[in-house]
Amino acid sequence: MTVAIVVAAGNGVRLGLGIPKALVPLAGRPMLDWALDGVLAAQVDHVIVAAPPAATGAISGIVATRKAADRVTVVPGGASRQESVALALAGVAGDEVVLVHDAARPLTPAGLFDLVRAAVVATGGGVVPALTPADTVKQLDGTTVVGTLDRSRLAAVQTPQGFPAGALQQAYAAAGSGHTDDASVFTAAGGGVTVVPGDPAAAKITTLWDLRRAEQLLAPPAATRTGIGVDVHAIDPTRPLRLGGLDWPGEPGLAGHSDADVVCHAIADALLSAGGLGDLGSRFGVDRAEEAGRAGVEFVTRSVALLADAGFVPLSVAVQVIGNRPRVGPRRAEIVALLTAAVGAPVSVAGTTSDGLGLTGRGEGVAAIATALVGTAVPVPSGP
Repeated sequence: MTVAIVVAAGNGVRLGLGIPKALVPLAGRPMLDWALDGVLAAQVDHVIVAAPPAATGAISGIVATRKAADRVTVVPGGASRQESVALALAGVAGDEVVLVHDAARPLTPAGLFDLVRAAVVATGGGVVPALTPADTVKQLDGTTVVGTLDRSRLAAVQTPQGFPAGALQQAYAAAGSGHTDDASVFTAAGGGVTVVPGDPAAAKITTLWDLRRAEQLLAPPAATRTGIGVDVHAIDPTRPLRLGGLDWPGEPGLAGHSDADVVCHAIADALLSAGGLGDLGSRFGVDRAEEAGRAGVEFVTRSVALLADAGFVPLSVAVQVIGNRPRVGPRRAEIVALLTAAVGAPVSVAGTTSDGLGLTGRGEGVAAIATALVGTAVPVPSGP
């Protein structure tokens, strides 16, 4: 048989929410409830949950809602993780495989439990899942760097950690204090431990940032929509030119009710189109005196705000400028930086001519075509 011990007695001090960590809501469900998903879907015959002594009733209530509640036993935990595991081990037969798992790793997939279990059966020793650190790891003396560690010889250890139950019970019976995981207890007693590949999904929730990250992983994917915007304005040499949010000294301007910035107008139209929010004319049309002379970039930021009100966020925008003058290439980086800031998402800008055809080809006007990709807004969780 295989028994899983789920350590859920932590008080969650670093989360700072004033309740045991196992009871902290994660996307609307207690963290322990998520952890039980993976455990009960694995090849595990029985589960022992080590609960905070003062919250055994609440923990038992969570367990009672599960269809497999008859496979789960709740026992009071101790003042430390090591003590909680030792108490839970008292209910495990010595000839079983035991998997010790932290409820603070609530999204651990069932496959990781099965991988560790199979490795314990195959090796007869301790097994831990681990990931190789992605960052360079330094050795410190206070705040001074004294060395660089070889990442190929390092491992970030996760749970579940698996062992022959009898050997782990003996190791815990002989263990001194201060151990932070079961592999440490096992090796201190002379047991051998091997490593299997860990899973990034088995990340531990310790801080509010960890909790928000987990909630974002559980959030539904954003639905995307696209929109197209087109704008054309005739040349008016009596006006200054505003294009892409920039002033172009020495270039003839464009005729229009506002600043006639065809680039910004096309982008605003594309954003509104993607959100199903009408068009530039219906929102900021020439019939509105207050829009006279308005900077085109303001239409962009106001369109982004309208999208937000409708539950959308811009994901990317591409705009093509069509005309003989001005040449956008030399100032492309300026335009991209300004418009990316206004949209709040990447904006790409390109320029072309129409080979002498039409009003743009004859130098009588400038046109712009924009496409926008928007997604449904997924709120960033701020904690329970």
